[in-house]
Amino acid sequence: MVPRLYFVEALYRHLGESRDLERAAKWAELINEYFLEAGVGWRLVDGQLESRGAEGFETSVDTARDALESARLPTARGEIHEALRDLSRRPDPDLTGAIQHGMAALECTAREVVGDPRATLGEIIKRYPDLLPKPLDDALAKMWGYASEMGRHVREGRTPEGAEAELIVGVAAAACSYLASVLRRRARQ
Repeated sequence: MVPRLYFVEALYRHLGESRDLERAAKWAELINEYFLEAGVGWRLVDGQLESRGAEGFETSVDTARDALESARLPTARGEIHEALRDLSRRPDPDLTGAIQHGMAALECTAREVVGDPRATLGEIIKRYPDLLPKPLDDALAKMWGYASEMGRHVREGRTPEGAEAELIVGVAAAACSYLASVLRRRARQ
């Protein structure tokens, strides 16, 4: 199935393909200003419409993208991107997918920080008690359990709410930013 291309995305893509990157960037800026003023729940990021969340959510996710890019963690950054794509799916968001991808970004980042490419996030939190500030380590361990229950081992009749999926993605993004800063500090030492 070919995904439907929306006018906003099509115009951005056309401008980018014609090598008019300045106009493409201006288009994104103008359309995002309009969406914000009109109360439209979308924003154009890198040529794709994404679901607009609360300001704190958007800040957390955007900060994580930049932090993961800076820490040279493209796989974790890609998982954050996929979580957003799942939240932005039209007409129905893929909430379990968003939860899975958000937590995959966190697990991937944690693996890099501790140098253990096979450990699960739950194992990392247990084995490396000083990785995260207390009691945030417990909160993330519980979030890992929630994501396992609601995102990976789904049961009939138990579907997460959109706000729950956004919460998981936002907290995972914030934790990724924190862990990426740990990597950057280590690299400077």
